[in-house]
Amino acid sequence: MVSSDSAARITAEVLRRLAATPDARLREIMTALVTHAHGFTRETGLTEEEWSRAVQFLTRAGQISTGGRQEFVLLSDTLGLSMLVDAINHHVAPAGSRAVNHGSAATPDIGGQLPVTESTVLGPFYVPGSPRRDFGASTALRPAGDPAWFTGRVTDPAGRPIAGAEIDVWQNGDNMLYDVQDPIAPPGHLRGLFHSRDDGGYALLGVRPVDYPIPHDGPAGELLTATGRHPWRPAHLHMSVRAPGFRPVTTHVFDDASRYLDSDAVFGVKRSLVRHFDRHEPGSPGRPAGVADDQAWYSVTFDVVLAPSGTPAP
Repeated sequence: MVSSDSAARITAEVLRRLAATPDARLREIMTALVTHAHGFTRETGLTEEEWSRAVQFLTRAGQISTGGRQEFVLLSDTLGLSMLVDAINHHVAPAGSRAVNHGSAATPDIGGQLPVTESTVLGPFYVPGSPRRDFGASTALRPAGDPAWFTGRVTDPAGRPIAGAEIDVWQNGDNMLYDVQDPIAPPGHLRGLFHSRDDGGYALLGVRPVDYPIPHDGPAGELLTATGRHPWRPAHLHMSVRAPGFRPVTTHVFDDASRYLDSDAVFGVKRSLVRHFDRHEPGSPGRPAGVADDQAWYSVTFDVVLAPSGTPAP
């Protein structure tokens, strides 16, 4: 039985019982979690009312979550936890020349190697099973904004092409909604699974991304409002790339025209992922299939460099 006269004894007793956890990694994680959670409670002098509100807050986060909306992912993202996990597990030091890349091919670093593409948050709107699409196909199943032609190559750090890499993309439309948020969007709208060709090249027709607010009608939004923060994310395309023998990467292609690059609600911007979208007037040469004669369109190049799977994170 635990005595109620000492907060320190409560923590010590919980840790004593956790010491018998068979799984060493689980034991390590739970020991740290309890130590820091108890320390936080003591440091802030948490009241019973505050604790009850916190429990209700987390309960509502679970209740509002669906297959198309993951409130706990939003909470993790907006608290910076998702990006902290990313930073710990995918630390990459891109070459200085790629601090901001405006759409050209990847630039080798001092050692002649291409810097590995940096990762960022998965986000709450990833859905497994994107429809397979052919090289250069459109992801838009209904009008969704200005057409954007995304091209690039998938290579290893030596610049050797990676053929058959899976390139899973998803994005929101000009109504600022993903398909899982939009009641009139058909499933798979603005999503697609593409594959790189023998030369590592890929191409797809999406739309120029627009800034959008993350869902803020639930607990995550309440917390943003209470802390004086906005819910906006800078315009981007999500991309998850994988190939046998290489470490997968989940990343974004950010639009350099966005006003929220320096205040992303989920802290997800890395400057090496920012690109310039070139505008092409109607009738310009090189118009992709799927773009009407009277439409303006945009183009952007985003090369992806994958590290071999046996390569330790820098």
